[in-house]
Amino acid sequence: MATETTTHRFATQAVHAGAAPDPATGARVQPIYFTNGFVFESTEQAADIFAMRRTGFSYSRGSNPTVAALERRVAALEGAKAAVAVSSGQSAVLLVLMTLMKSGDAYVASSRLFGGSLGLMRRLDGRYDLKPQFAKGLTPADFEAAITPDTKAIICESIVNPCATVMDLEGIAEVARRHNLPLVVDNTLASPALIRPIEHGADIVVHSTSKFLGGAGQTIGGMICDAGRFDWKAAGSRYNLINEPWPDYDGLVITERFPEISFAVACRLFGLRDLGPGLSPMNAFLTLTGIETLPLRMERHCANAKAVAAYLKDHPAVEWVSYPALPGQPGEALAARYVPQGPGSIFTFALKGGEPAAVKFIMSLELISHLVNIGEIKSLAIHPATTTHRQLDDADKRAACVGPEAVRLSVGLENVEDLIADIAQALAQVG
Repeated sequence: MATETTTHRFATQAVHAGAAPDPATGARVQPIYFTNGFVFESTEQAADIFAMRRTGFSYSRGSNPTVAALERRVAALEGAKAAVAVSSGQSAVLLVLMTLMKSGDAYVASSRLFGGSLGLMRRLDGRYDLKPQFAKGLTPADFEAAITPDTKAIICESIVNPCATVMDLEGIAEVARRHNLPLVVDNTLASPALIRPIEHGADIVVHSTSKFLGGAGQTIGGMICDAGRFDWKAAGSRYNLINEPWPDYDGLVITERFPEISFAVACRLFGLRDLGPGLSPMNAFLTLTGIETLPLRMERHCANAKAVAAYLKDHPAVEWVSYPALPGQPGEALAARYVPQGPGSIFTFALKGGEPAAVKFIMSLELISHLVNIGEIKSLAIHPATTTHRQLDDADKRAACVGPEAVRLSVGLENVEDLIADIAQALAQVG
């Protein structure tokens, strides 16, 4: 759904954007519309909605009033023209790739991504011939060096999962513009409270709303945000779903009917109407509620993470900590430039005792949960080498700071003194 511009500041938008008192009842909280379908006023209205000649609700797989409120809110927070909610962050990445490309097409991707994204990319390559061209490093020059005539997009994360490296989004966006390619940024680890990639040149932003946006670890969801400024029309047949007629929609050409939200409309028609990974209205409602406290939570997340990372850096059992807010860390300058509040609350650190020590540490934690999710109110720990990033080879694991000696922490909102005490007792048991 499209979103209107507003002058309200970020925290106000987190509470109000996209929703309003219910006109039928006066309810202040966004209602949950548990319905599969919506009654049409006439056969003409039904036909017009299905042919995209008129906006409206028809079937909740494609759009639902509760889901639409979430789409408007996230679009407002990201500064996007429109957003499309889907059933998971993995679905969001999948729909972006499949909407942009057809078999035989290629895209440049960061070699440092969430393990699930890397796994998906390799599977799509093997089964559907969508070719990832992995950049050798994380600099804009590395991305530019990987571009070929077959490249259709550039994809990276704003903050790398899980090593917390902050990407030079403006530099990568300049590369994308030089080559007339859309820049896709996964903003899950930062959330729009820390980084708004569209302000730095991104064309498409994706989220796993299961993380910081929802915050409580209750729901799965994803979001695709369309900045509305990439010139799809000029690219012509390179992006055929967006630029060529849809015979089943009476010859609809998306860029002509919806010039400012072309990519979002293509994702909705192909992604939701055809493929079907729609978001439950209950999950949308819970995510809307979570977003209301996003600015407050991110401030506490970052403060706690910096304190925990500093404690770990000085501990004799710890080999290294990957958190660029600490003085002298790699990437410190980029972190200071893009995320002055702090580079989120997800990072890795390594135990001098190797994998046995890492496993012992995780199993000795009492307050911090051994759990694969991130971005929750509660603090979480996982061994990425054997779980989230297990498909990487040994060299790639070490380069991504997820070798067998590494632990990933997602630092929550508990009192930081209690978190450090739990970490201290677990490290004591490691020896």
